[in-house]
Amino acid sequence: MMVGALLGIAGVVYIVLGTLHAVFTLADERHPRRLAPDDPAVVTAMQASKVRLSRGATTMWQAWISFNLTHSLAAIIFGAACLVVMAHMGLFVFSPWALLALAGTSALFALIGLRYWFGVPRAGTLIATACLTAAWALYAL
Repeated sequence: MMVGALLGIAGVVYIVLGTLHAVFTLADERHPRRLAPDDPAVVTAMQASKVRLSRGATTMWQAWISFNLTHSLAAIIFGAACLVVMAHMGLFVFSPWALLALAGTSALFALIGLRYWFGVPRAGTLIATACLTAAWALYAL
């Protein structure tokens, strides 16, 4: 079924992007080279600067790492949700609204990506959004 294939593609895209993001983030924790500022002085400043809200318990660098890891986790969970729906397409009748919710959430990721991200994650999110939108349209008709 085409809808299932489109859900699968979108799910895999998000899981791969989320996993790569997590791997790069964890690698950057000790040796900043990928998702870190290119100016070593900025990394040093982030490591020395405390987050006011934390009352000095967290540095900006720790916050940066945690933001990236939770972002990765969100992408992986979203991709897994797409795969769960795909796996259950033949077992349950889904409301078209469920697929529209996946497509809409992906579209929000894509809009954020168009503004703030770089090439690969932007392209991946746009591809996944197109797949989810097409899956919704095919399923709703």
